[in-house]
Amino acid sequence: MSTKELDLPVVGMHCAGCASAVQRALLKKTEGVQEADVNLATDSVRVRFDPSVVSLDTMAQSVEAFGYQLVLPSVGDDAEDPEAKARRIEVSKQRRALLVGIVFSIPLVILSMGRDAGLYGSWSFQPWVNYLLLLLASPVQFYTGAGYYKGAWRSLTSGSANMDVLVALGSTTAYVYSVAILLLGSGGHVYFETAALILTLIKIGKWLEARAKGRTGEAIRALMNLAPKTATLVEEDGSTKVVPVGMVQEGSVVLVRPGEAFPIDGEIIQGSSSADESALTGESVPVDKEAGSEVFGATVNLTSAVQVRATNVGSDTAMARIIALVRKAQGSKAPIQRIADRISAVFVPVIVAIALVTLAIWWIVGGTLEPALIRMVAVLVIACPCALGLATPTAVMVGMGLGARKGVLFRDAEAVEAAGRIDTILLDKTGTLTRGQPRVTGILPVEGGDETDLLTLAANAQLPSKHPLAQAVVREAKDRDLALHQPEEHTALAGIGVRSVVDGSTIEVGRPEEGDDLPDPIQKAIQQSRERGESVMLVKQDGTLLGLITARDELQADAKRVIERLVALGTEPVMVTGDHERAARAIAEEIGLKRVIAGVLPEGKEAVVREEQAKGKRVAMVGDGINDAPALARADVGIAMGSGTDVALETATITLVGGELHGLPRVVRLSRKMMRTVHENLFWAFAYNVALIPVAAGVLALFPSVPEALRHLHPAMAAGAMAFSSVTVVLNSLRLGRMKVD
Repeated sequence: MSTKELDLPVVGMHCAGCASAVQRALLKKTEGVQEADVNLATDSVRVRFDPSVVSLDTMAQSVEAFGYQLVLPSVGDDAEDPEAKARRIEVSKQRRALLVGIVFSIPLVILSMGRDAGLYGSWSFQPWVNYLLLLLASPVQFYTGAGYYKGAWRSLTSGSANMDVLVALGSTTAYVYSVAILLLGSGGHVYFETAALILTLIKIGKWLEARAKGRTGEAIRALMNLAPKTATLVEEDGSTKVVPVGMVQEGSVVLVRPGEAFPIDGEIIQGSSSADESALTGESVPVDKEAGSEVFGATVNLTSAVQVRATNVGSDTAMARIIALVRKAQGSKAPIQRIADRISAVFVPVIVAIALVTLAIWWIVGGTLEPALIRMVAVLVIACPCALGLATPTAVMVGMGLGARKGVLFRDAEAVEAAGRIDTILLDKTGTLTRGQPRVTGILPVEGGDETDLLTLAANAQLPSKHPLAQAVVREAKDRDLALHQPEEHTALAGIGVRSVVDGSTIEVGRPEEGDDLPDPIQKAIQQSRERGESVMLVKQDGTLLGLITARDELQADAKRVIERLVALGTEPVMVTGDHERAARAIAEEIGLKRVIAGVLPEGKEAVVREEQAKGKRVAMVGDGINDAPALARADVGIAMGSGTDVALETATITLVGGELHGLPRVVRLSRKMMRTVHENLFWAFAYNVALIPVAAGVLALFPSVPEALRHLHPAMAAGAMAFSSVTVVLNSLRLGRMKVD
């Protein structure tokens, strides 16, 4: 069974109930759809489906039956992201409805409220004036409010109740009551302006919200816009021509001049330059490039023209993959959002019940229907849960976009929440705290041995190995112009060393083991090397010790400062390494680390994570994403020190694209700020409803000292407060985009 995954824009969603309805339409009502993740912040749905069973048109029909519009890709669409496409349609739709509401509501309110204030004289109380009010209110009710009626009807017929139900009930109650008064000729007060103001004020909020939400995806759109639309292709005869970037194939050669962005990922085959890779890694320091160096699409060539052979094009480039990963992560739900989802599922029925109880109590207490009806309308309108549905996804989307710009990739929203709670950070040494490129610092043969022979045998034995220490030995041998050749056999001993057959002899290169019977000079050299923080490799031939080689990995330039910043953030950084205790502690003291767990084999790191978790700690593991995979997967948060082409997201939940250590404080600070913003948003969303529903129900009428406007909250004021709550949540999330993460 083949499956396909797409991001599709959805038009017409307003709250968490709308998102649930769209998800239900696709998952429950459409055969062939396997997953549907709706993102209210982006007005889109990520759907995974079997194209042999269900078509896009069928999915669109299912969604339309629930009152929403699924925007399908059309022939010739460019790479415009689904959020921007849906937002353009939504803003235009809201603007048209709002204009009609404003045009008719302004004269309606002026005439109606001016009459109530006695500004127009006796003519304004003539029966025909009420019919004029009806004429002005009707376009607002049935055009501006049409979307709410459609949404409410389809929501109810699908077995759910969303925000549209509350808005439609509130405005319709005021409108129908006024029509009844008019037709019965009872001479009672009409509330046409109330019905119109409810719809118009809420529509103002929806329009402002749609515009503000459009800014939540600016970070990702900025990344998408970095990629050039054309490339200078180098032909076989050496001539060049400018072509659309989509025509560049793997293996093609492109010319990139100074100041131009690389259109593809590739390898420099001619020339040398430096590149600004800040778009990819968040780091502004240029990176030197020469023949054989990798370059990445959307990064900028700075100093000289170079020719690049394309290795990854289109959606396979590092930048395209990062954008896709961030898009997917932005659509995921943080665990905290489940609280809002559960509340939204039962919210509307509860509010309708509260509104009916309010109507009954005030009708009984006051003896008349009219004031009781107005209080009921105010309760229905002020309780709309729009802000509740936007609280989490808007903050997550803005924060993840900022993280992507700064070289921090979160796999999903759950990773953000987990990272915000970590208190212990386990740091692998090689390649994390150190550069991962050790150099040989000493060669000591046993008495009577030869230094060159020792180095030659060790280098030949480790020639196939990719371990940093093995590569250091090989580099040293090559620097001395020693003759090297591949061993006949080679076996890597995880966490220990290698065993190879070289010219018929078995050569073992590995770390010293406790209990080894070693000559005094060798033992003394081992002890001194470890005190200096050096790694020690013993070299044996057919079981006979030949000597030792020491190497030391250079520390990351900012390791000490990063440790200080992590401690300042309230976390405990801990080194976890396979090195000997003394060597590990020497490095730890140099960078200010107070805790070290040494002598740990790769498979033992996962056990260390479990031990820390058993103590009640929330643990982050930082490693290279490959050797440390079990520990990364076991940790509450796995952080991979990635690169532009290997983002190592299979086991890690967070990747530092540039592989730079100073990205770690960014992760902690950004995660905590994102979760703080989510909590602030949820507070505001709940606060509006918890505080104002009782006000709308008339509780403050029991306190004569309270201002009249609060004791008798008008439905129009309720509509304004509800609209303001949603805009507040979105604007609060947008503040994240201006956050300083360094």
